[in-house]
Parts: sequence; structure tokens; C-alpha cells
Amino acid sequence: REKCDSTGTVLILDEIQSGYGRTGRFFAHQYSGVRPDIITVAKGIATGFPMGAVLISPKFKPVYGQLGTTFGGNHLACAAALAVLDVIETEKLVDNAAKVGQHLLDELRKLPGIKEVRGIGLMIGIEMDYPVKDLRLRLINDRHVFTGAAGSNIIRLLPPLTLTIEQADEFMHRFKAELNIK
Repeated sequence: REKCDSTGTVLILDEIQSGYGRTGRFFAHQYSGVRPDIITVAKGIATGFPMGAVLISPKFKPVYGQLGTTFGGNHLACAAALAVLDVIETEKLVDNAAKVGQHLLDELRKLPGIKEVRGIGLMIGIEMDYPVKDLRLRLINDRHVFTGAAGSNIIRLLPPLTLTIEQADEFMHRFKAELNIK
């Protein structure tokens, strides 16, 4: 932030994957205390309905015609986005992501044979000392657990914000079973 201010550079933060509560705060950058000039958001903004947005600092004066977009002003997308915000607030999903995410991180860090567990909220990476392709396939085919990947040795968890402690514990049970951990 200081470097951008000193050089007159606009600070743009990408919250497309990490925003809307995924990390246990509404935006991931809130952990740092940094205030960006522009924030990009999508994915969680309308829960799968095609929509993205650019949030701008009050230091910019919006001007009619300044931004053209394929989906701009779509009434259905805007209604979906407003409904998402209502659900996030009424169901306290940001708090849930923080609580359940911390539970998962704590439980994963207890497991032997894992190189590193890192993450915040419900954005978690499990780094192994070996390629995880076969492990992921076994989790899907044998345990009915879908995970993502980040690189060849990292299992990525990005569960929904509605994940419960019980569901997290069920994941842990299946994950440990696949790793042959009692």
C-alpha cells in the first residue's frame, strides 16, 4: 500500500477466489489491514450464476460509460448477488467458514505423514511429499470425496461456506482412512 501510494500506482487486489467469506473474513485482504483501490470479485458473488464485479475506492469518480461489460446490469445476476449477500449475513456463513476452517486446519495438522498444512478459513492446502494425483483419484472413487489440486503435491480444499463441523469430521474420517491413519 505504501509503495503504491508513493509511486501513484493503483493497488488492485484479486478476491475472485478468496472473497465472499471463503477465508473466514468477507475479503482475504482484511487480515492484512491493507485498503485496496480496486477489488475484483466473481465466483461466490452470485453462487454460480455468471457474474463478476469490480469494486472501486471512493477516490475514483465513476463516470457513465466508463465500463463496458457483457453481463453488466443483468437484473437476474444482480438479484442473485443480493440474495447471496442476504444468505451470507443471515446464516452467518463468514463466521462459519472461520470456525469450521480452523477446526479442519487443527485436525489436519495433527496427522502424520503430511509435509505441511496451510490455509485460512475454508481455503486449505495439504502438501504431501509425493504427487497427489493417485491419492485424489482414490478419494474420489473409493471414498466419494472431491478435492482440488494446486501443483502436483498439494490437495486443495475449498468446501462450501455451509460446511458443518460434522461434515468436516466426516471428511477427516475418510481422509485418514485413505491415508491408513487410525
